[in-house]
Amino acid sequence: QVQLVESGGGLVQAGGSLRLSCAASGRTFRAYVMGWFRQAPGKEREFVAAISWSGGSTYFADSVKGRFTISRDHAKNTVYLQMNSLKPEDTAVYYCAASHRTPGSDYGQYDYWGQGTQVTVSS
Repeated sequence: QVQLVESGGGLVQAGGSLRLSCAASGRTFRAYVMGWFRQAPGKEREFVAAISWSGGSTYFADSVKGRFTISRDHAKNTVYLQMNSLKPEDTAVYYCAASHRTPGSDYGQYDYWGQGTQVTVSS
């Protein structure tokens, strides 16, 4: 089992940047595919990005491709989401998730979730 704690959310103006962090407990962090999802008020949770266990493969939703990057640091048991050129439509609660399965965009594939961190982008 793994516990996930997100941090780094906040209020930023459109065009700005934020870096989210997700710290994972446990010694098996490197065995998990890691993903980021987000949920805006009144909307369903949607996939943002994922990274393979090795960090060698990354995946992004079309809406964030070219603006967001995902990375992981096995020494720190942490996965990051670097968000650049933020838009008001990026406003949401961002969740970190871990999966035993292959990387994917279906939230049902993910076994463990963090509590979320709020990102608000003002216009």
